[in-house]
Formats: sequence, C-alpha cells, structure tokens
Amino acid sequence: MRAGGLLIEAALLASFAMAIPASAQNSYQVISVPDGGTISGVVKWSGERPKPITLPITKDAATCDPEHTGIRDLGRLDIGGDGGVENTVVYLKGITSGKAWDLPDSRRHLDQKQCRYLPHITLVAVGGDLAIKSSDPILHTVHMVGAADYNLPFPMTDVTLTRTMHKGGMVDLKCNAGHIWMNGVVMVVPDPYYAVTDDHGEFKITGVPPGDYEIVAWHEGWKVAREESVLDVGTQTKTKRYYFTDPVTWQKKVSVPANGRASVDFQISEH
Repeated sequence: MRAGGLLIEAALLASFAMAIPASAQNSYQVISVPDGGTISGVVKWSGERPKPITLPITKDAATCDPEHTGIRDLGRLDIGGDGGVENTVVYLKGITSGKAWDLPDSRRHLDQKQCRYLPHITLVAVGGDLAIKSSDPILHTVHMVGAADYNLPFPMTDVTLTRTMHKGGMVDLKCNAGHIWMNGVVMVVPDPYYAVTDDHGEFKITGVPPGDYEIVAWHEGWKVAREESVLDVGTQTKTKRYYFTDPVTWQKKVSVPANGRASVDFQISEH
C-alpha cells in the first residue's frame, strides 16, 4: 500500500485498488441466493486513544462553524464511547457472484454540509453513478483524485450533479475553495458485499452464498506522515495540510452456513 492523505497524487492511490483485481472489476454476476447467510460483527479500538487531528476553521465560519469551536476534527479516526470504530470498510475478498446490488442509498449520495463531506465514506458500484450536492450557501468544490478524477464546483445549493465511477478503487476528496479540512473517501467497489461500520463500529453483510471466505476490514489511516504550510489566497491565512500514512487492513477467515449467521469481530490499535 502506498501513502495517501488530504492531497494525494493519483499514482499513490493504489492501496484500495490493489484489493480489487482488474479481472474482478467488471466480472461480478448476479445470481439467485435462496440460502444466503449473514455476517455481522464489530470493529473496536484497543488501547489508548490517539488525540484527534484537527485544523482551524479559517473561512466561512458562519456556515462551517455554527457551534463556534474554531476547529474541525478531520474525522480520520472516529471512536465511539463504547470503543467502536466508525467508517471502517468491511468486505468479502474475491467474491465473483451473488446477490443483486443493494448498497445503501445513503452511502451513494454525497452532501457538503457545514463544510463536511457527508458521509465520510461513500460506496458506489463500478460503473455506477455518484450523486453529489451541497447544502451550504457558499462555494465548495469536490476535487476527486484516484480511481476517478473530477473537479466539480458547487456555487449553488441543493442542486444534484452525478458522475459515473468507471474504475474500481479509492477516490480521495478535497475542497479547493479554501476549506482545507474537508476530506472524504469514495470507494468504487466491484460487488455488493461491502459494508461501512456505524458509530458503534458495527457492520452487517447479508445475502452471502454459503461457503468459506476471507473477510477484510479496511481503514483509511489516521497517522500523520508529514505536514505542509499552506496559504489561503482568498483570506491570506496560513494553515496546515496533513499527509497521512497508508491505509490499514486486517483479514480473517469466515464460514457462512446456509440460511445461517456468522460473527466476525476486529480489534484495531496503534500498533
């Protein structure tokens, strides 16, 4: 896996794409799964919690900082009160046939709200459309780098644009309108056996054909590799841009019985 961050060269965004062989990107076949099973589990943090990574809110505070905190947590590692790790992508490795596409609608639509990309992790099928809008009455951009390369301005509110995600892999998001803390990830996936953990770290994958699988937990990474000083041309304010270390994966084996349930838990930590 290669280094990534808020601003990442396209050539360095291969970490998630490596998990999606080129031969599998368009070869998934929908079949009847009358005896499908369910995999559920939780991703939890172990050990001391890292300090949140924050940046100052230096622009459009009325929209971006309604609570007047002055800072924004980048949301790179979101650990709940019960230790559950939100925004971890959990998926089955190498599955080529199964249920019809049923990725959650809420994960296929991206909003820009209070100068955040919501949801932080978006899931879109290879060849599918990502719907994007802005709820904020200020200028934003959605600059995509990686498996898709678009740079879309949003000077208007509640107008939805769609873009087709032709290639499987990871897409890094950032705003070029001075909101340097805005970041997010679009995962363009080759099959529907993907889930994103909720605020308790829980996930569920349904309609799994009976059999033995490798299941992977993927996290975008939370450690700062380096930082740069950046000047906002509009405000003439200096701030930082962080570059993060590699995404991290954990892998386990799971057996799914016909019409049954399997449980898989992941525990992640600094080390």
